[in-house]
Amino acid sequence: MLAAHLLLLGGMHLDGLPAEQPLRRPLITRTVVPAPVPAKPAPQAATPRPKPVAAPKPRAVDPTPAPSPDQASNSASDAVESAPTAINSIAEELPASAADKPVPTPAVPVAETPAPAAVVPGSLRIKYTLFGEVRQLPYTANAELLWAHDGESYDAQLEISALFLGSRRQTSRGQLTPQGLKPKRFGDKVRSEVAAHFEYDKGKVIFSANTPEATLQPGAQDQLSIFVQIASLIAAEPQRYPSGTAIEMQAVGPRESDVWRFVVDGSEHLNLPGGAQDTLKITRPRRQPSDLMVELWLAPTLGYLPVRIKLTQDNGDFIDQQWRSSAPP
Repeated sequence: MLAAHLLLLGGMHLDGLPAEQPLRRPLITRTVVPAPVPAKPAPQAATPRPKPVAAPKPRAVDPTPAPSPDQASNSASDAVESAPTAINSIAEELPASAADKPVPTPAVPVAETPAPAAVVPGSLRIKYTLFGEVRQLPYTANAELLWAHDGESYDAQLEISALFLGSRRQTSRGQLTPQGLKPKRFGDKVRSEVAAHFEYDKGKVIFSANTPEATLQPGAQDQLSIFVQIASLIAAEPQRYPSGTAIEMQAVGPRESDVWRFVVDGSEHLNLPGGAQDTLKITRPRRQPSDLMVELWLAPTLGYLPVRIKLTQDNGDFIDQQWRSSAPP
């Protein structure tokens, strides 16, 4: 029974990312200076009338035409591609309402929203007790999340195992950046392992299962690193994630890629096998009635790593992974 439920960790689908912001074109104006008008002399009885003064000739106008809006747009796009770091820094300093106010210089289009800063949790080993149900028949198993990093690179592993039924292990390896995790390889093993390789220089993901390649999106994660990445984003700025906030990003699986979308539900106090925990609950809602429901409870005391993960099928079968203990690896 558990062997079937070990397959629940893959195959999630969601909608795409928000579209890019439209380009705001500059307004170009030209000022015309009128020729001065000669003043009339005051009448004098004994003074002869002065000769009329000729008006000055108008200045020659530069025949070079002003750049068209399309030319200005192409120049701005080239600037974005050549200096994305500088543009992102400027965007972070602007207030939220700055886009609605006129500025003295032409607006530069930004290809994407600057990635927020992240605070990755410290290295930790979390053990879980897994409660499950198949066709109304309950069972239990063990699970363990190992998260380790040295400040530059990271290794993550999630393993679910049950006596006589075998195990399933997912692994993620990559680098750490100011914006969080940057995966290089994701592996998923039940009997044999299949893997996804992140080729950033080529802008794509290559799968060992020989399934079609996927295009890499900014901030892409795999199906294991995404949980740590969400924890890192919330830990950096918890005030940015009130109830109703949506969090979405590309999630790469062992054979394909999709966009996962979570919604913040709010605070919730839990009594778990390892004790009480104050948590922040987020949910990946179903798009279709047959989709898998995913619920996560993140603990601030553990760097917002999940202390409970529940997966529920449309027929009522579920896996409920609950925190039992945690310690440095």
